[in-house]
Amino acid sequence: MKLKSLVGLLIIGSVGFLTAGCAEEQESTGPPPPAPPEYADKHMPAGWWADEKIIAEGKEIFEGVKNIDVNCSSCHGKDGKPVKAGARDFRKGERMKLYSDSVWFWRISEGVPNTKMKAWKSKLSEEDRWKAMAYERTFGLKGLAYDVAKKDWVPVAELGKAAPAAGAPGEAKPAAGDGKAPAATPAKEDKKGK
Repeated sequence: MKLKSLVGLLIIGSVGFLTAGCAEEQESTGPPPPAPPEYADKHMPAGWWADEKIIAEGKEIFEGVKNIDVNCSSCHGKDGKPVKAGARDFRKGERMKLYSDSVWFWRISEGVPNTKMKAWKSKLSEEDRWKAMAYERTFGLKGLAYDVAKKDWVPVAELGKAAPAAGAPGEAKPAAGDGKAPAATPAKEDKKGK
């Protein structure tokens, strides 16, 4: 009887251990470090975020069709869902938004220390690394582009557009609908009557 109990516990423990080993690895919730100086000013070439030809070429690179030595999907999965432990899940948009285009490009180029993510700059041209990234972002950030001026991911249609200017304090603002400025409001007096 004791042997059966011991075997049962071993089986339960083994199943628990194996299940834990298959669980998705926890990702850091903090922002990644900034790109080093040699990458800080590198950004996606103009127009590439929405260029379907660039994205299609990026897919071929990502899936190893263009270069058999590089197959991002072998770790990150063909749909952005990792197939190997520790690979970044590109479908997690909120996490991916923490990466500027220059940080993401740096990671593709130089790899990620203490992980299985290799440096790809010796296998892929700079242009091909940008193409792969343009495709990778379609998993969790489809329709978005990194706006360098705003330092944020924005809808592609809003890329490069200036944010609405905020008026100076007390400046009349047009009323919604009629395009006319509202009547000036008298200045409020403070509690001392000034």
